[in-house]
Amino acid sequence: MSHEVVESKAWLMGTLIAIVISVGGLVEIVPLYFQTAVITPAPGIKPLPALALAGRDIYVREGCYNCHSQMVRPLHSETERYGHYSLAGETVYDHPFQFGSKRTGPDLARVGGRYTDEWHRIHLTNPRDVVPESNMPTFGWLKKAPVDGADVAARMQALKHIGVPYDAAEIAGAPAAVEGHTEMDALISYLQTLKFHGEAAPEEKP
Repeated sequence: MSHEVVESKAWLMGTLIAIVISVGGLVEIVPLYFQTAVITPAPGIKPLPALALAGRDIYVREGCYNCHSQMVRPLHSETERYGHYSLAGETVYDHPFQFGSKRTGPDLARVGGRYTDEWHRIHLTNPRDVVPESNMPTFGWLKKAPVDGADVAARMQALKHIGVPYDAAEIAGAPAAVEGHTEMDALISYLQTLKFHGEAAPEEKP
């Protein structure tokens, strides 16, 4: 088939482009599903508890991934600043993952435990109170919004259907676990889970 024929028929060119992209995508993506490191949870990785899961949904809803990535690349400059590089096994229960590519703010993959809950509360209420140069918007209104327990339970049930190992007791107990908590509590709970759970190799330790 000559180039003239392909380039003169938009529908034909579009079809061929779609076929090439599909084949290329399959060749790159399908083998990943057979690699143990990709489909097996990293050490210490468990499904998020109810309150943290609610916080993750708020994180996604508010578009935090537009300014914060969650993927530390295996480069010295990155690991020095953020900590251990990200592992595929850390995201096996993420639907969807929050890798991101924009860093208006710092990467958050290792933010858990670096600051207290109160620091996060102040930061979310008015970022300039703790980081004067910050251009992050305020999220103080999250302190007034209650977490919907029934919605969290439904979310856990849906995740169970796609392979996240929540058991019946966890799902049934979700409303009680989030009762009395605000969306800010939930978001902070989620941020505190973002840490390296495994054991670094000896040569990687300080």
